Amino acid sequence: MALLQDSKFTSTPALRLVFMGTPALAGVCLKALLDAPDVQVAAVVTQPDQPKGRGMKLQASPVKEIALAAGIPVLQPHRARDEAFLGQLREFAPELIAVAAYGQILPASVLELPKHGCLNVHTSLLPRYRGASPIQRAILNGDTETGVTIMKMDAGMDTGDIVAQERTPIAPEDTAATLNDRLAVIGAELLVKVIPRYVRGELKPHPQPAEGVSYAPKIRKEEGRIDWTQPARVIVNHVRGMNPWPGAFTQWPGSSGPVLLKIWEAEATGRQSEPGVVLQAGRDGIVVGCGEGALKIRSLQKEGGRRLMAQEFLAGNPLRAGEKLL
Repeated sequence: MALLQDSKFTSTPALRLVFMGTPALAGVCLKALLDAPDVQVAAVVTQPDQPKGRGMKLQASPVKEIALAAGIPVLQPHRARDEAFLGQLREFAPELIAVAAYGQILPASVLELPKHGCLNVHTSLLPRYRGASPIQRAILNGDTETGVTIMKMDAGMDTGDIVAQERTPIAPEDTAATLNDRLAVIGAELLVKVIPRYVRGELKPHPQPAEGVSYAPKIRKEEGRIDWTQPARVIVNHVRGMNPWPGAFTQWPGSSGPVLLKIWEAEATGRQSEPGVVLQAGRDGIVVGCGEGALKIRSLQKEGGRRLMAQEFLAGNPLRAGEKLL
């Protein structure tokens, strides 16, 4: 039956679609749409090129790079509500707009433009974690499950009706980076499956539950600092959730002044000591006291250096038991 439905849909003209997105996660969705027989990506909208690296050279977003390689027109408005941009968007006459991590709130003039509205790929099980950083917040809070929601966008912040959801467990070893990559694939596959059924009217959007609403504000760089008064299990989640950006960090009071240390991998142990005090720094690794239990650091990085396993780090850095990390 599914094969007959797919055949029926693909025998009609492909759905004319505009895609809006910016980071690598959105790029996975764009690639899936470009390969889908049911849609035609008429144009791509992404954020303006941003200065990056030591030379601060302008760099295109991952979505822009994919679009240009595929010969797809690219629009990069500074503001999605600009009249000039709206005029360009109307010229592409999209029947549907698909959005994934675009980075701007869309005005009603964009949401109401396509016949079938705008579908958004959101990397949480809405209404949990509305906002900019649902992946990081799920790990920071120690969640064991998350997922992807395809929703029909409205004027609110991730408040639109749910079209479809798919769940996935969060493994103890998952970081924000690994979970991001997995959710990107899940979201891309779900979007491609949902679009034809949604357009045919087989999937009816339904309101988000009123219960269980939470928010995921944008991660700030200073949030990476480790609070050693927290329990070790909370700090482990902090290390996982801040990987890759901004990285969980602390300061080591070196002989010539404080040195920034980023902690990349760690596990909780049952030892107890004053928070931030190094209990062990030797052949068996680095162990630091926490508000409850202790943190065994497996890999770390000194400012200006490269990421090292704990034993490698100690071979070139005189971190000693009894010192206190700040």
